[in-house]
Amino acid sequence: MSRSDNAWTDLIEAATVLAKHGDPVSPFHCEHDQLNVMADPAKFTAEEIARLDELGFHADMGNEFFYSFRYGSA
Repeated sequence: MSRSDNAWTDLIEAATVLAKHGDPVSPFHCEHDQLNVMADPAKFTAEEIARLDELGFHADMGNEFFYSFRYGSA
């Protein structure tokens, strides 16, 4: 499965996966054109990480969060 042409659909799918292990109080942090999700990649399966990568969320294992440039500001 690959990402769709509809960013809204992909964002909702990604948020559903990220919510499984993400910070329930402050899940997002934005900087410039980067959307960060406070969820430790080590808690996700390899399949979940691969799917999130397809959807535009990349694991930052060293800093324990996911980031995306796809959903940031224009």
